[in-house]
Amino acid sequence: MVKRQKKRPRASSNGKKIHAEVITTHINADFDALASMIAAKKIYPNATLVFPGSQEKNLRNFFLHSTSYLFNFTKMKQIDFDEIRRLILVDTRQRGRIGKFAELSDRKDVEIHIYDHHPDSKDDIHGHFEVIRSVGAATSILTQIIKEKNISITADEATIMCLGIHEDTGSFTFSSTRPEDYRAAAWLTEQGASHNLIADMITRELSAQQVWLLSDLTKAATTHTINGIEVVISKVISEDYIGDFAVLVHKFMEMENLNAIFALGQMEDKIYLVARSRVPEINAAEIAMAFGGGGHPDAASATIKNKTLIQAERSLRSLLANRINPQEKARDMMSSPVIHVPPDLGIKDAADIMTKYNINVLLIMEDQ
Repeated sequence: MVKRQKKRPRASSNGKKIHAEVITTHINADFDALASMIAAKKIYPNATLVFPGSQEKNLRNFFLHSTSYLFNFTKMKQIDFDEIRRLILVDTRQRGRIGKFAELSDRKDVEIHIYDHHPDSKDDIHGHFEVIRSVGAATSILTQIIKEKNISITADEATIMCLGIHEDTGSFTFSSTRPEDYRAAAWLTEQGASHNLIADMITRELSAQQVWLLSDLTKAATTHTINGIEVVISKVISEDYIGDFAVLVHKFMEMENLNAIFALGQMEDKIYLVARSRVPEINAAEIAMAFGGGGHPDAASATIKNKTLIQAERSLRSLLANRINPQEKARDMMSSPVIHVPPDLGIKDAADIMTKYNINVLLIMEDQ
């Protein structure tokens, strides 16, 4: 039996190694993005894993204190973009969220494959091959494909993939969760996913800084009624970066049983927006996209640059006023004048009126 050797990237003329296939995701990658990349690597074994930019801080910590060293990630500066012939995008398809890789979207010699679970947006790249499904986590899509192709995975891979599903579904509590997410997590459990590690990552105790920030969030919160919808806006400032801002906003939402919250956090030289919505009139992703971010209708985020906190809040309020769909009122549904009949009108005459106006309910009104 001849053992197949793994293909190694050749060197290009500029000294960089040639990576013809690249797997990437969105900037500020989270666990679902990481898990999706690892899952895609199982489907495209010769592809190179590359982050397009920074990762969320909890993901960076994970890289420092876990077995992630087993997965071979390549730095952006080592990639020769002229040599790329296939780009595999996971957990995103927005041009503005993939950094320098957006340059490849217009190249005719680059084939683009997309695996995503986010709603459509005007900034979307269209791939030569696309798998886009409305599920809670992008990892669930890739897990199903791996299962169908009968590709074997290690326990470490199963753990990270299952962690990605847990994170993006809020451990199956978000309204975006679908049966496919449960089935994917169940199969990953069968492959040896460690729920002890997942629990450690998901149920982390809050640090003293996070407790203070959560307290500041609650104190700074203001309630606004916009187009008939109640919205909470809160903003906080911290000289240092404090991780898991989205987790804190979600905890605040659950504590106060809020229908919609938009939180702005100024940390170091950036402003972070976290949006959450439980009502159909507010699309959190639409608001986040206006700031260059993205997400789902019920959970989204963005990193805001080149704005002060006051400017960001002013822009946020303007967007909410323009994009919140007002609740329908009874007067919006009613026609005027009201079609009615007196109590002494005969049944046949009343039936004729209902036929004439094509209605199935007729008010009986008595003059006072």
